[in-house]
Amino acid sequence: MQISDPRAIRALAHPLRLDLLELLARAGPATAAQCGRILGVGQANCSFHLRQLAKYGLVEDAGPARDRRERTWQVIDPRPTIRVTAGSDALVGRQLERIVVERETQAILDSLDRPRDEHDTPGSRTGIVAAIATVTAEEAAELQEKWKALLEPYIARTGTTADPRHHPGQRHVRYFMAATPMPTIDTGEQHDGHDH
Repeated sequence: MQISDPRAIRALAHPLRLDLLELLARAGPATAAQCGRILGVGQANCSFHLRQLAKYGLVEDAGPARDRRERTWQVIDPRPTIRVTAGSDALVGRQLERIVVERETQAILDSLDRPRDEHDTPGSRTGIVAAIATVTAEEAAELQEKWKALLEPYIARTGTTADPRHHPGQRHVRYFMAATPMPTIDTGEQHDGHDH
């Protein structure tokens, strides 16, 4: 399911809602109280934001919890992908993009500060790749599509309602790609098409 409705995108432009979506995608169905305990946020706050996410079709009621007093929530299946299109509110799109970049940047920094644990193996700790590539707009779009296609089989098995558990040796790993066009460097030299 692809979401391009500006109202749904606006609903997502809130850090706690993104945290809730991420948590449900990783852990599977959970109550507002469970989400609140994990995220360190009040249950009422989580409940309100989960209802807002449900209003825009991003999460759904997964039935009552074991004690039957509280409902559980889950990410819809198939999992939504958010697309900020040309018809979307540009300001809201930029706001959502900024929140995502800030969250991902903070997650990378937190990962670097976290002590190693027994699951860390050589090469599994961090996977930071930085490069400057010279590409056309079409090649940049192709790279993005290839990157998404490479990750898709692994994303598809994350937090499925059928089996949210890990198999031995598996763990959640966060991936973030940002292709940022660099500003043109003005050297002040005029090129007249002739070599000197």
